[in-house]
Amino acid sequence: MSRTSRLVAAAAAGAAALLALTACTSGASSDGGAAEVGPVTEGKLTVATGEPAYAPWVLNDDPESGEGFEAAVVYAVAEEMGYAEGDVVWVRSSFDSAIAPGPKDWDLNVQQFSVSEERAKAVDFSSPYYETTQAVVAAGGTPAADAKSIADLKDTVIGVASGTTSLKVAEEVIAPNQQIQVFNNVDDTVAALQNGTIDAMVTDLPGAFYVRDAQLDDGVIVGQLDSAEGGDEFAFVLPKGSSLTAEVSKALDALREKGALDELAAKWIADQGAPVLK
Repeated sequence: MSRTSRLVAAAAAGAAALLALTACTSGASSDGGAAEVGPVTEGKLTVATGEPAYAPWVLNDDPESGEGFEAAVVYAVAEEMGYAEGDVVWVRSSFDSAIAPGPKDWDLNVQQFSVSEERAKAVDFSSPYYETTQAVVAAGGTPAADAKSIADLKDTVIGVASGTTSLKVAEEVIAPNQQIQVFNNVDDTVAALQNGTIDAMVTDLPGAFYVRDAQLDDGVIVGQLDSAEGGDEFAFVLPKGSSLTAEVSKALDALREKGALDELAAKWIADQGAPVLK
């Protein structure tokens, strides 16, 4: 089964589980009735993201442009729900406030939120729009930085953080000739990359972008690793008991079924410097 097929199957299963979780944990009023939360502004879709918002999720910190994976998904969902492009209103929020209990001044929030039962006690989650992969980040000037294939990584020194799926994926997909170096945490792995102890590290793709853009002066994302090992599922956060939760999930399910989410991931993630290595 191809990676795309696996992700579609995993996402479909995740969608069903998330809808069930949302139904079980929706807000309720003091008399036991449903406490449904309507849109912030009737006829508009108010969407929050972080400040700043980073690539590849939002390009140039400009979500209104629709450029970047999450920005593009928002506009695709809005269109599927019947909103015109001009009906999408962007606001900013912090990550922590978005998943905290209490009223919100937005209808949707998108900041690479991974789904958890604990978070679902305070907010609603939509169906997932993305499942994270593992990726290789290399220090500039190393042989790994010029790698174009799995074979090119065979003789490089690879590092991973302990307690992550990165080790298993690196062993199975890269199977390097030298022993993989295991460090206590991601920061220690990055430090080893910075001081030349290792040539490259394997981490989840969102983390790979952060390491490249915020922690390395000359870092390179070599590419994503094609693996059956599932990562975190990212979903929209909605206010607890939102009247839009089921509709947003339905729109995402339709986009997934049509292959539109895969197409957007290819355009805004793989083609923006994170190809799938073969």
